[in-house]
Amino acid sequence: MIREATEKDKVIFDKLARHPLQSWAWGEFRKQTGVEVLRLIQEHDKRAQEVYQITWHKIPKIMSYIGYCPKSAIPDAEAMKTIMKEASQKGAIVVKFEPNERDLESSRIQVKELAGIYDFKPGKALFTRYTFQLDISKSEEEILKKMNQKTRYNVRLAEKKGVKIVEDNSEPAFEEYWKLTEETTRRQKFFAHGKNYHRKMWQTMIVKGGGHLLKAIYEGKTLTTWALFELNGVLYYPYGASSNENREVMASNLMMWEAIKLGKKHGCQMFDLWGSMGPEPDKNDPWYGFHRFKQGYGGELTEFVGTYDLVVNKTLYGIYMLADRLRWSALKLLAKLRK
Repeated sequence: MIREATEKDKVIFDKLARHPLQSWAWGEFRKQTGVEVLRLIQEHDKRAQEVYQITWHKIPKIMSYIGYCPKSAIPDAEAMKTIMKEASQKGAIVVKFEPNERDLESSRIQVKELAGIYDFKPGKALFTRYTFQLDISKSEEEILKKMNQKTRYNVRLAEKKGVKIVEDNSEPAFEEYWKLTEETTRRQKFFAHGKNYHRKMWQTMIVKGGGHLLKAIYEGKTLTTWALFELNGVLYYPYGASSNENREVMASNLMMWEAIKLGKKHGCQMFDLWGSMGPEPDKNDPWYGFHRFKQGYGGELTEFVGTYDLVVNKTLYGIYMLADRLRWSALKLLAKLRK
């Protein structure tokens, strides 16, 4: 049986959630940004087995929606039937799935079976297909030993230079986080959500949700800030920002090491670094430096099954895909003009 979750299901919902993007708190955060949320619980013999959290994103000027279900299980036929029904009633064009599944062989069999019943096809990725996952159940000595030699050196260098890492979930700390986020987006030339989005994320996922806002301080200045989430024994690094100043003191390297130790202190077994490039990264890609930074900590490069679209309205889906391509072409052109 599949039913809609209620407030009384919050604890079990989070226990079954496979990723923070499926957590109850993330759903509450998205509601605050004006997005509608559907939470479903799949039960067998009256025991909850899986959860699916779908956000509904309204397409401007028309009464249609895009559904998004990131980092859940791959729905079985029963769950997909319910989701298809809900999507049809909502007037959705498509529901995008990016399952938190790393057993590629088994997952592809499931996807193929669903594609035989529904219009279920590979889609454009919204969430990265790869990430680095670091086993932090090991001792600090073992984790340090597995790091790249240069990474280890940079951690020690930051310590010797007097960089300090502190947790500060306060309002002034958020303002520092946002200031550095703006600085980082200008430097890296990428698009990011606005301040209101990040403020609501901080309030819901960190202040009320048990996450952490860390900052690296050097000579009285905050050089780096990171937002971290925790869920079911896994620590996650979704957001980070850094200053252009004093980059030679390697504050971000020490930040990662202190984040690892924080995760261990809280009983986490794994540290998920929230995304990376693939096994053959392009060294000319603007994200290559960030990929290499994460790689230096010795985590396992993990591949997930990918992105799939459950097409609900075939005609509108074709129009939506064309409009999306035109939109991204315009954004890329705008980015070039800004250089």
